[in-house]
Amino acid sequence: MLTAHDVANVRAAEERATAAHGDVLMARAARGLADAMHDVPAGALVLVLVGPGNNGGDALHAAAHLRERGLRVDLCLLDPARVHEGGLAAARAAGAEVVDAPGGHRFVVDGLLGIGARGGLRGRAAEWAAWIDAARPRTYAVDVPSGVEVDSGEAPGPHVRADVTVTFGTLKVALLAGPAADAAGELRLVDIGLGPYLGEPAVEALDVTDGALLGDALFRAPVTHKYTRGVVGVAAGSARYAGAAHLAVAGAQAGPAGMVRFVGEPDLAARVVDRAPEVVAGAGHVQAWVVGPGGGDEAARRVADALADEHDPALVADADALAHVPAPVGRPALLTPHAGELAALLDTDRDGVEAAPLRHAVGAAERWRATVLLKGKRTLVATPGRPTRVNLSGTPWLGTAGAGDVLAGLAGSLVASGLDPHDAGSLAAFLHGAAAVRANPGGPVTASAVAAALPSVVADLLGGTLEEVQRW
Repeated sequence: MLTAHDVANVRAAEERATAAHGDVLMARAARGLADAMHDVPAGALVLVLVGPGNNGGDALHAAAHLRERGLRVDLCLLDPARVHEGGLAAARAAGAEVVDAPGGHRFVVDGLLGIGARGGLRGRAAEWAAWIDAARPRTYAVDVPSGVEVDSGEAPGPHVRADVTVTFGTLKVALLAGPAADAAGELRLVDIGLGPYLGEPAVEALDVTDGALLGDALFRAPVTHKYTRGVVGVAAGSARYAGAAHLAVAGAQAGPAGMVRFVGEPDLAARVVDRAPEVVAGAGHVQAWVVGPGGGDEAARRVADALADEHDPALVADADALAHVPAPVGRPALLTPHAGELAALLDTDRDGVEAAPLRHAVGAAERWRATVLLKGKRTLVATPGRPTRVNLSGTPWLGTAGAGDVLAGLAGSLVASGLDPHDAGSLAAFLHGAAAVRANPGGPVTASAVAAALPSVVADLLGGTLEEVQRW
């Protein structure tokens, strides 16, 4: 699992590491930055954009190491009166030259602002970021792309868009959470010795090594049968949106639950069973209800029925059901809105949610006292008291009709099998994205194709052989 820490945690870890080992962090960071730029060809001319403070110091000391490799290095100083003196002396002694402005450079180091900065870039720094956007040199950001909000993942103003971000000690929130993460490019993590001193991460992301989570759901009893594996109920679909019922059921069948119950209009229930004869039509004892996909006018009643279930099953609420879920929910619950649906729930606008998805997802999770899975380019799974999870699997083509129905069904199956909503939501999003890549790595997918690919993706994650994830 990938982890990212907030600024306060990183600063505290730096202080503890320095107290234990002396003032070695900048030297380690600078060497690591230069080594991480291994793909800059010999003899190339590199421009280092230097801001104040330690971020600029890291870049300047790295410039000296780049000179040792035989690269040519120019320095642009944002504010000569506030430059890191030791770093500048080392870079100039190694042969780096100070220039007034960016020129025809094909390789750039963004050492303008570090993790302590707030807000977008201004003045010359904003002009240099605009030059990077226009000229498109290969750009390496130092720790984070300058101008992004490090702890929120927001990008409220002008900022650098990097091809590679070389970060130190741990990932930062803005490198995983969008929209700021879109500016980070490829991530290269340099170990500078912070690991023993870091606290709880602020953000996590599943990767292909996390198959044990799925194993927890599949093998939670030594001997299993359909009931010990869990029963998931799906209350979905309507005359207008009949396909949502089929897709939600298909998602549920791809998960580890031992039985799927379907509740819906009689004609639709008959069609669901015709297509999937192992599905049981009608209400009964379940460990989790999936309510909302294609529910239309029936969504309110179905939410009420699920919450009135005397066995207190968990709730997975999607689409039309979201508007009818009480706050707080009062039981384990997973809400799966997209940005527009979350905006409606929070009485705000969609653009605001998309500009600050992490803030809105966490706020909604606190308000409903539930897990909120905010669908998007980087789907978020937020639960009170837990590190927020960011999903990195999938392709841009996953934004297609019915895909959310499949995701809700899969998540419900995972909850019914014993995973808490936080783990179930994050694992469902990861598998769902990986299935889209498998269905068609380079082009359009349908929700049906994603559902069809899910069983093999589940098997490969358990077996440790899953490769197609495609962070986009």
